[in-house]
Amino acid sequence: MSKYRLFLLRHGEGAWNKENRFCSWVDQKLSEDGVKEAQDCGRLLKEQGYKFDLVFTSILSRSVQTAWLVLEAMGQEWVPVVKSWRLNERHYGALIGLNRAEMALQHGEEQVKLWRRSYDITPPPIDESHPYFLEIYNDRRYATCDVPKDSLPRAESLKEVLDRLLPYWDSIVVPEIRKGRTVLISAHGNSCRALLKHLEGISEKDIANVTLPTGIPVLLELDENLRPVKPRQLLGDQAKIQAAIKKVEDQGKAKPSN
Repeated sequence: MSKYRLFLLRHGEGAWNKENRFCSWVDQKLSEDGVKEAQDCGRLLKEQGYKFDLVFTSILSRSVQTAWLVLEAMGQEWVPVVKSWRLNERHYGALIGLNRAEMALQHGEEQVKLWRRSYDITPPPIDESHPYFLEIYNDRRYATCDVPKDSLPRAESLKEVLDRLLPYWDSIVVPEIRKGRTVLISAHGNSCRALLKHLEGISEKDIANVTLPTGIPVLLELDENLRPVKPRQLLGDQAKIQAAIKKVEDQGKAKPSN
């Protein structure tokens, strides 16, 4: 029997989602479509009568902005929002800023799928020669983390995302859920996928085929041991959700040259 409810949300479309580039730890705001996705998500949750007690986000603007817009649309702006780098998107290392479709043409779709979707393959690390290195590591937000800046990732596999996320989940998020609070985690495609893998016991092979579209809330109903009692529910118009999933899956495919 369901004892707790947890909502996961991949932030609305960002500017670089639109350009099909690896955004990762570069701080991008939502695109116009992303703003609308977040507002639509909030309206849907309000219509369905959901109320949040606490929201967790990463420290990237697109995750925080999504949470704000959802709460505003629900008329729940007062709900506390707690931020942590441990919910950040996966660090794509040297791939940050590159276009997925162009990479598929250069390296092949299988290699890009491995980089994007495999569980334990880490992309090449970012170094100081990378055009976005200083923009990321000189950002004041990374001086606020619970580890020294030098210990922050330079690239991550999905496994490494789960490794840095789990201590936060166990020590900060779980106690709030156990108090009976309804929690929304407004994060990123890979931090949400990593958490789903942990909660649902998804295999390392099968996690590659789990796709979360932007701006679609995922409802998990959990038992007293925080294990799902039924399959995850993606809330909203199911035909639109399937189209959005296909759009995400197509991002790593080579575009035919005209």
